[in-house]
Amino acid sequence: MTTDISDATYEKNLRELEALYGIANVLSASRQQQQMLEEALDVLSTQLDMHRGTVMLLSADGEELIAEIGTDFVANKGRQIRYRRGEGVTGQVVATGKSAIVPKISQEPHFLDRIHQRRANLTQELSFICVPIKIDNETVGTLSVDKLYNPSENLEMDERVLSIVASMIAEDVKSRRESQALRQSLEEENLRLRSELADKWRPEKIVGNSGLMREVYQQIHQVAQADTTVVIRGESGTGKELVAHAIHYSSLRAEGSFVKVNCAALNENLLESELFGHEKGAFTGAIQTRKGRIEEAESGTLFLDEIGDFPPSTQIKLLRVLQEREYERVGSNQTRTANVRIICATNRNLEEAIEDGSFRQDLYYRINVFPIFLPPLRDRKDDILLLADFFVEKYAKQFNKPVGRISTPAINMMVQYHWPGNVRELENCIERAVLVSTDGVIHGHHLPPSLQTPEITGTFGTGSLDEKVAIFERDIIVDSLKRTRGNMAASARELGTTPRILRYKVKNLNVDPEKFKK
Repeated sequence: MTTDISDATYEKNLRELEALYGIANVLSASRQQQQMLEEALDVLSTQLDMHRGTVMLLSADGEELIAEIGTDFVANKGRQIRYRRGEGVTGQVVATGKSAIVPKISQEPHFLDRIHQRRANLTQELSFICVPIKIDNETVGTLSVDKLYNPSENLEMDERVLSIVASMIAEDVKSRRESQALRQSLEEENLRLRSELADKWRPEKIVGNSGLMREVYQQIHQVAQADTTVVIRGESGTGKELVAHAIHYSSLRAEGSFVKVNCAALNENLLESELFGHEKGAFTGAIQTRKGRIEEAESGTLFLDEIGDFPPSTQIKLLRVLQEREYERVGSNQTRTANVRIICATNRNLEEAIEDGSFRQDLYYRINVFPIFLPPLRDRKDDILLLADFFVEKYAKQFNKPVGRISTPAINMMVQYHWPGNVRELENCIERAVLVSTDGVIHGHHLPPSLQTPEITGTFGTGSLDEKVAIFERDIIVDSLKRTRGNMAASARELGTTPRILRYKVKNLNVDPEKFKK
């Protein structure tokens, strides 16, 4: 008799091990949580005779248990059935964090039978086992099963097996929740960065209030919402990429990628691979398949900087992309479609390039649908001080230096200079000036030598000594009045003179103290 019991126990233990192994394989597979739980409960049913398996998980507020998945749900309404914490046998398991064994459900008054409604069709007595699902000692749900009532059955052993399964499910739930939290965090960070980019590159962030720049803003707003091809023309350093960003982040494609290709920086072979991508083995060094920039910009915007430097062979393929929205990777015959908006920029004279045969006429007409001309900085003198103040604030913050003002002589130098490098050159000048400033003010001697040369700037004029001294004296007084906000008495003390003499100088030099009080 003892041998028979031992054999039965051995057989049961073997089935339990096989079931645990099967469930472990189910949980290790990369599946959706619902499918994984269904398969795990199916193993319990087929191999261990544990039927009506049910997994319930706590709601976000931790107050209710919600049926996540189960076998034999009545009318498939299990997902709408809930238990409050402490309600019924299942709710008590969550409240106490301890397993519950009900030998006979017909004799247990706390057994609510809300999910499966067994009592309505009960022909044989059932036992019920419910164990907690815990993550780091915190109960997050329950796992429960039914077994046919057997007075000789050791339900404590079944409870231990279920507890092992519950711990395996808990690890999977924990991993999925951590992955979901990480994914949500990354999505929020992505949205935040996109919002910052959109804010940074919107047209209103472009500095400049001159009439020529207002025309540019109007053109950006006109073309942004359409998928029209845009070509931005202007001298180097005028801010063509800034305008391209503004168009993208004001368009319907703002959620997509903004991908830039500098056409002048790559030779013909590299440029073609960069744009269209290549297949593995397409050429020497192509050790793996690579996406092209067109594919990376799918549903977004492709910015082709310095398109005037495109080699003729690549111009033909780009023309096909613009007209047919089709292309092939280098080394592939598979035709791909391009759902991208193309914005081009160049500082070259494309009309002259057509004349000398270096730029295709048909490509010119295809990209020249909506041209935007950016004026050089020398034609928008009104914007120089606005730009300079913007860059002072930017680099003062970057270098953590309290630079807050540009002296009048320095302003005169910048206004008189012809700025061949345009806005980029102005930014570099201000960066240098902020770096070397020691008193919170950018003076003329902080600017590069090219701006300080009288022959170039005309800052000091070509008049007599008295005229040059008067200009210098006026600049000193204006600087002091700026610092004191037009307070004549304070300026007199600062300059080491009397208010009467200062009033005399102000009148003779045609300085208006009132405008500095604002």
